[in-house]
Amino acid sequence: MNAAAPTRDEMTAWSRHIHEICGIYLDDTKAYLVETRLGPLLRETGAGGWAELLYKVKTDAGNTLRTKVVSAITTNETSFFRDTSPFELLQHKLFPELIDRRNKAGVRPVPIRILSAACSTGQEVYSTAIVLKELLGDFKGYDVRILGLDISDAAVAQASYAHFTRLELDRGMTPDKLARYFEPSGDRWKVRDELRALATFRRANLLEPIANATPFDIIFCRNVAIYFTESDKIRLFKNLGRHLQKDGALIIGSTESIAGLCPEFTPMRYLRAVYYQRNSVAS
Repeated sequence: MNAAAPTRDEMTAWSRHIHEICGIYLDDTKAYLVETRLGPLLRETGAGGWAELLYKVKTDAGNTLRTKVVSAITTNETSFFRDTSPFELLQHKLFPELIDRRNKAGVRPVPIRILSAACSTGQEVYSTAIVLKELLGDFKGYDVRILGLDISDAAVAQASYAHFTRLELDRGMTPDKLARYFEPSGDRWKVRDELRALATFRRANLLEPIANATPFDIIFCRNVAIYFTESDKIRLFKNLGRHLQKDGALIIGSTESIAGLCPEFTPMRYLRAVYYQRNSVAS
């Protein structure tokens, strides 16, 4: 039996709590998200209603329920090579120009640092690694490190495990890339060790400073801020900007824009893609 939708007061309380623990703001029109994504947890805990479930979450000493709430609410759509244009941007412009600049500076091995913010289960990270592999041929002479961050422990665990179902791979992964960059592992496919070694995954709240992070050449933060308040969006992108190389590029979702929020960034266009650079570089 499905529970009734949260009342207005219950939704207000849930919205406040969700915003506190993961930065996502859900107004009254998003009650369906609480109902559909947290309904299984309501039944699992045996809570008599949404108010009782919230009490259980807040008073859970081990924070197990809180972790489950975060994982459920932050479950986002993801796939390999999602939207394609950001990866074309990497392949044909950002990576070649970055490597050329580093070569001219005489830096050896050539460092390439990439951040996937809200990396979900790792498809964006491994798609990026594949683009680099196909561009470079091999990684000799390069020091490539890709960091994936997500607030969901479950997403980080799956991304680190680097095993995907055939259904997950069929969403964006071509047969030739599947054969080259994955190998069978039981009823799943695992990322080959050469690519898996490039990536590190950690749990993090993107509204807080990123611990132990060196400046990044490329930062992905796509479709992350759509449920953030305007003030939290500014906080998010200012925080990421602190970790972006002076000549680095910030890539956000194709339907998103920060032009009116963060004047320190200038939008740049390449073919069908838009990315952002610091004003001093863009000018």
